[in-house]
Amino acid sequence: MNKAIALCGLALFLCACSSNQKTASIQGLSPSQAEKMSGENANIKEAKTPAVTANTRFAAGQLAESQGNFDNAIHQYNVALELDPKHLPSLCRLGVVYAEQKNYKKSIETWKRYIVASGDAGYAYGNLGYCYELAGMPNLAKATYQKGIDRDSKNAPCRTNYGIMLARQGDIPGAIRMWNPVLSQAAIHYNLASIYEVNGRKQEAKAEYQKALDSDPNLIDARARLSNLDPNQ
Repeated sequence: MNKAIALCGLALFLCACSSNQKTASIQGLSPSQAEKMSGENANIKEAKTPAVTANTRFAAGQLAESQGNFDNAIHQYNVALELDPKHLPSLCRLGVVYAEQKNYKKSIETWKRYIVASGDAGYAYGNLGYCYELAGMPNLAKATYQKGIDRDSKNAPCRTNYGIMLARQGDIPGAIRMWNPVLSQAAIHYNLASIYEVNGRKQEAKAEYQKALDSDPNLIDARARLSNLDPNQ
């Protein structure tokens, strides 16, 4: 049984915008507009009117996601990308939604587009690598993480996700080497503890949570997890 435990450097999809692209949000889109845009009958012709931008379509996609309407969210993000093929927020959410639906083929295609739209930024490879990992292609995941690190030696998304992958595979020294340049010692110990906990290695998990607290006494999550493992702590 898969047991999800939050990590300080949690393996996940991380998205950033280029310096000349504003992150889209619901701001500037009224509730009535948002509802209309998220409706099933919203179409591309409407999207091409001057008042509608990639950002408004992105906002409609966010609303659709929040309502659990993932098919419409995909539609809205795709329309946003017709308006602006390099719209990073839409590419990001589209890749995430496809991955959540386990449509890894389309998610991988989207993350490849995201890399191109980002200007081949190192951080973007972390998303593609993680998707390869989810799709059960660890060798491609490793190669992709490494490519991102080669582009930026302190690439936090790639180093974090690659390290978590190595730790899950039992390569603890490799994971620590991968994390050292980008994570605090407290975060490293917390991540190791979380992975040990998932694997049922209670004593190792307790020891690592304690090390995390020794490094950072204010790490509340570590204290809570340690308490759950050892009520007498």
